[in-house]
Amino acid sequence: MDECILPVKNTGLRGVDVASSKICDVRGKQGKLIYRGFLIEDLAKNASFEEVCFLLLYERLPKKQELEAFNQSLKQKRKVPENIFSFLKTLPVKMNPMDVLQMATPLLIQTDETIGESGIENILFSAENLIAGIATITAAWDRIRNKKNVVPPDNDLNHGANFLYMLNGEKPDDETARVFDTSLVLHAEHSFNASTFTARQVASTRAHIYAAISAAIGSLSGALHGGANVRVMKMLKEIGSVEKIDAYINDILDSGELIMGLGHAVYQTDDPRAIIIAPMSKRMGQIAKQPQWYELSRELEKKGKAAFKAKKHSDIYSNVDFYSASLFYTMGIATDLFSPLFAISRVSGWAAHVIEEQYAMAAPKPSLYRPGAEYVGEYCGHDECVFIDMDNR
Repeated sequence: MDECILPVKNTGLRGVDVASSKICDVRGKQGKLIYRGFLIEDLAKNASFEEVCFLLLYERLPKKQELEAFNQSLKQKRKVPENIFSFLKTLPVKMNPMDVLQMATPLLIQTDETIGESGIENILFSAENLIAGIATITAAWDRIRNKKNVVPPDNDLNHGANFLYMLNGEKPDDETARVFDTSLVLHAEHSFNASTFTARQVASTRAHIYAAISAAIGSLSGALHGGANVRVMKMLKEIGSVEKIDAYINDILDSGELIMGLGHAVYQTDDPRAIIIAPMSKRMGQIAKQPQWYELSRELEKKGKAAFKAKKHSDIYSNVDFYSASLFYTMGIATDLFSPLFAISRVSGWAAHVIEEQYAMAAPKPSLYRPGAEYVGEYCGHDECVFIDMDNR
């Protein structure tokens, strides 16, 4: 068989604008992340996760009464049907939490009487149902697989603190709750990343939001997307101590592999989320009496950047996963829950994009994503293959 390799343009759709959006702006050169006009630094400092959810879904920051009503609506949706827990109890305890979450998320549809009905108010109800329910499912699965009783939600707590309570069975202190809430704000939205594009592509078929979010969870489960901070933590454990950093970096770069947590598809400077998360990681390490993970991350970042510059003659920058790994680890969260934590936050952004895809932004583009592909298979542009019957092949 003759081999014919043709160049493929825009591999991975890097740099290709496929739609218009009012939700998020990622300015890679300036290192800016903007949710509906607001800098992530301002939101992380001043807004709760619930406020950010409202902003993403309703296109503006809420007034006090609106936020109170939104919080109550989320709290009402935290309690999921018992049959979801029964289903989770049938699964092997060694299953990856992301696979479990992807299977269980569509079951939330059973409590949604608005499904199939038109109107943006109905899809907003579904979005709230998903934001509340995914957090409950994630916490419940971790309890179930560890042979612990499922902890019911505490409606005196906000979304982030309640998740930690359902996960651990103990209410977090105020500082830990605030740090976790900020981490949810930071992960809530990031424009047309892989999982968001997946959600929008599914939504473009006019599938319902539960299908779109389940597909997004599947995309997020990949090691190069939501699983990146899992690999960062694995790397930190493999290095083990500051004294071993130089040897590790040299081995990685000489073999042509990557230092996990360094480099990003869009940012040409340090990820603004990483800058915010780094001191949070340091503080949680101090509280947990495990400062070594932040210290190791800090030295690895410094030496990794310098070595990359020396060997590759170009700069490389930290991304959100670099410090979120040590942050979540020192908070006592199991490493394989890092990606579900991402989903607990990002579902707000996914939902906003599904809504925009199906309601707000339908006019500027065709209603269904259908990219082309350049065929480079057999015959490579010459005559079609001649079919040969079985006896003469």
